[in-house]
Amino acid sequence: MVSFLKNLFKPKTAPTVEVQPFGTSFEVPAGQTVLESALEHSVPFPHNCTVGTCGACKCRLVSGRVKAITDFGYVLSQKELDAGYILACQAVPQDERIVVQVPAGIEDAPPAERYRGSIVATESLTHDILRVKVELDRPLRFVAGQYASLKSAELALPRCYSFADAPEREGSRTVSFMIRKVPGGAFTEALFAGTLKGTSLTVEAPLGDFHLRTGEGPMICVAGGSGLAPLLSILEDARKKRVTRRCVLLFGARTQADLYALDQIRTIAGGWRGGFEFLPVLSAEPADSGWEGRRGMVTEYIAEALAGEADRGAEFYMCGPPVMIDRAIDVACDQGIALDSIHYDKFTDLGTAARAVAA
Repeated sequence: MVSFLKNLFKPKTAPTVEVQPFGTSFEVPAGQTVLESALEHSVPFPHNCTVGTCGACKCRLVSGRVKAITDFGYVLSQKELDAGYILACQAVPQDERIVVQVPAGIEDAPPAERYRGSIVATESLTHDILRVKVELDRPLRFVAGQYASLKSAELALPRCYSFADAPEREGSRTVSFMIRKVPGGAFTEALFAGTLKGTSLTVEAPLGDFHLRTGEGPMICVAGGSGLAPLLSILEDARKKRVTRRCVLLFGARTQADLYALDQIRTIAGGWRGGFEFLPVLSAEPADSGWEGRRGMVTEYIAEALAGEADRGAEFYMCGPPVMIDRAIDVACDQGIALDSIHYDKFTDLGTAARAVAA
């Protein structure tokens, strides 16, 4: 009885988390998440929003149990949930010891720094997407597929946008982004109204670990809306580096008026060394428009893009809205693609993030 009472009232030991492949272990005090404790212990855990909406801190739960503060399903697909993936920023350990595994980061990626910048030019690509050029105070080096965080005195919260151009070896003083208008958005409404030219920005970059992996199998790229930006960066960089992999670019849009960067895509296709195919898919093109290309949802054409080559080391690179990404993951897995061969960047706006956190 005495022993039972001692065990009942003795202080509880804080859970311990081991992070692979770093081999680092640390305790997680009550009220903290795995990510919060990892960062306090200087573990280089990938992260961005910290509120469960961006998916940057996605990791695989190898052993132990965690409790989700916010449902992981707001960001992760059902396939990922079934495979044991969690969001470290929303995970509270429930066992004395848990083990998580984070994806491999970008080897030799430049460290993130803060730059001073200003918007120097905008170009209308569609009715709701602008190409925005930002001039920086010094050259910025990044890896194709990464993004930047933009902040100004007028913004309460920073905005994150992917680089739309291939990186330069010595860095770029001018960088560009493809930015979609968010109805009611404080930043994009002013941007599209033309009132932000010359506005001083604080730019934190480079961020993110979306990048082209080394491989020889087919590349299936799936983009929706402004999600085309990081894929163009990756593809243009790969073209310059003479990558010799078969590549298919699936681009989902509503109508022909929503297709953009076609000249840039033609340039990439013309200089691609491994076979390049561009498949635009329109979901709301009028039936009598004369469009002879593919119609429907872009994810309906994944099997066609694979062309039966799922067993040849095919990899998926996807950027766009969450619904498209989640469906594409399901379809790709059904076609025999392993989850660790699927790489994506979900584009969410602040409204989506707020709804997810409040739910």
